[in-house]
Amino acid sequence: MKDLALIVPSRGRPNNVDRLYNALQATASNVELIVAVDDDDPHLPGYREIHARHDRMFALGVGPRLRLVGTLNATALAVPHRYVGFMGDDHMPRTKGWDERYIDVLDAAGPGGMVFGNDMIQGPNLPTHIAMDRRIVDGLGFMAPAVLTHLYVDNFWLDLGHELGTLRYLPDVIVEHLHPAAHSAEWDATYADANSTERDTTDKHAYLTYRATQFPVDVARLRGALA
Repeated sequence: MKDLALIVPSRGRPNNVDRLYNALQATASNVELIVAVDDDDPHLPGYREIHARHDRMFALGVGPRLRLVGTLNATALAVPHRYVGFMGDDHMPRTKGWDERYIDVLDAAGPGGMVFGNDMIQGPNLPTHIAMDRRIVDGLGFMAPAVLTHLYVDNFWLDLGHELGTLRYLPDVIVEHLHPAAHSAEWDATYADANSTERDTTDKHAYLTYRATQFPVDVARLRGALA
C-alpha cells in the first residue's frame, strides 16, 4: 500500500482526470490516486472508460452527489493510508518526486503534520492542495468542515495548520492550479456552479461563523487526540 492517498473529487471532467493520472505517473511513486465521482454525473461513462484504459491503476469511487466537501470527507474517513491528500482535478504536479518530499515533511512533523506546494496562483497564501497526517482526519472526524460545500476549504486548512503550528510550505514543489483565474483553464459548468456569487457568499458566511464558534472547540479536541 502506498503511503499517501490522493483524493480527487471530480464532476464533468473525465479528461482532467486522465491528464492528472498521466502527470502522477511521471512525477510520483508513493501515491494512490482515488477519484471520487457522482453517480448522477452525465460524464460517468467517460470516467469509467479512463479507469479501464489505465488498467484500473487508480481507484474510482462512485456514489451519491455530496458536493466537494461531503465527497472529500466520506472518502478521507474510509482510506487506510498514513497520509491523506487532496487535489482538484484541475491541479497539475510538475515537480518529480513531490510525493516523497511531502512524505518526508510529514514523517518529520510527527502527529498533525500538514504540507503543500506552490500552485502558481496563491503560492504560500492558500493551500489549494494539501497532504496531511491522517490522524487529523480521525481526530476531527472530517477533512473539511461539513458546513462548507466547496469554497473556503483551503482557508480552513491554512487556519488549522497555523493553529497547530504544523503547516509547511515548499515553494520549489510546483503543483500548478490550472484555473480560469490564472487564464490556464476554460470556464465550464463545474467552475460556474462551484464559484458562483451565491456559493461564495454562502460558504464564506458558513466558514466565518464556524471559525468564530466551532473552530476553537475542534482544535482543542484535535490537540487532545494528537497528544
